[in-house]
Amino acid sequence: MAKKDQDTPLMITILGPTATGKTTLAAQLGAAMNGEIISADSRQVYRGMNLGTGKDYDDYCVHGKMIKYHLVDIADPGYEYNLYEFQQDFIKCFKDITSRNKLPILCGGTGMYLEAVLKGYKLANVTKNIKLRLELEGKSLKQLNIILHNYRNVHNTTDSTDRERTIRAIEIADFHNRNPQSENDFPKIGHKIFGLHFEREVIRQRITQRLKQRLESGMVEEVEDLLAKGLKPAQLTFYGLEYRYITDYVTGKISYTEMFRLLNTAIHQFAKRQMTWFRRMEKRGFKIIWIDGNLPIEKKLEIISR
Repeated sequence: MAKKDQDTPLMITILGPTATGKTTLAAQLGAAMNGEIISADSRQVYRGMNLGTGKDYDDYCVHGKMIKYHLVDIADPGYEYNLYEFQQDFIKCFKDITSRNKLPILCGGTGMYLEAVLKGYKLANVTKNIKLRLELEGKSLKQLNIILHNYRNVHNTTDSTDRERTIRAIEIADFHNRNPQSENDFPKIGHKIFGLHFEREVIRQRITQRLKQRLESGMVEEVEDLLAKGLKPAQLTFYGLEYRYITDYVTGKISYTEMFRLLNTAIHQFAKRQMTWFRRMEKRGFKIIWIDGNLPIEKKLEIISR
C-alpha cells in the first residue's frame, strides 16, 4: 500500500477542522491498511501539553493494539517548534515508514503543516532577524497583517490573531524574499486527501461538548502545572487558544464563566478559519474527497479504500 508506482510513494491524508474525529479515522485506517500516522498538528508536538492541544491517545488504540504515530510529544514546552523543523521531521518519518513498506497517513488540521508537505514547499531554516523585529516592534496587529500579506508566497497565515506568530511569519516571508535560492528540494509524494465534514451547527455542538470534557478532565490543572514548572504566562499564550484563555483565568484576569464563553467562541471561530483554509486549498488545485462525519467508521473506511 505504500507505493503509488515504482518511483512515487503513496500517502493518504486525513484532514478537517477541530473536533471531527480525524485521529480516530486515521488510526482505524492504519489498522486496516498496515499504516502509521504522521501528525500534522502544530501544538501536539509538545510534551506535557495534552488536554489543551487535544491529544487523544486512546484514539490510537484499535482492537487493543496501538497504531504507531509520529511527531507527537517531540518538543519541550517553551520551545518554538517551526514549519521548517516539521517539514524536515516529516521527511524522516515518511522515508522510515515507506522503507518498511507501510502506508504513511498524514493526519491533522494545521493548514500550513499540511500544505508544506502536500505542496512540497521548499523551506529554509530561518533564524531570528533582530533588526526586522525591532522595526516591527511598534506596529499594531492590523499593520503587521498588512505587511505579511504584502509578501508573495506566504506559507503561514493561519494565526493572524497572535502577534508573535504574525511577526514570525513576516520574518520567514522576508527571508525567502531575500534568499530565493536558499530552498531545499522536497521529495515527490503521491497522495489522496480525505476531509471530514459536519454541518456547522453540529461542529459547534461537538466543539462545546469536547471543551466541557477536556475541562472536566483537568485542562485547568494542566495549565497550572505548566506555570508551576516555570513557563511564563506570555509563553503559554503562544501555544493557542486554550492556553491563552485558561492562563487568563488562572492568573485572575477573567472568571471561569467568562473563560469558558470566550474560549468556546474562539474555538468555533478557529474551526471556521480551518475550513476556509481547506476551501482555499481546493481552489489552488488540491482535490479533497469530503466524507460525511456522521457516517459509521466502517462506511468511512470503505470510501477511502475505494
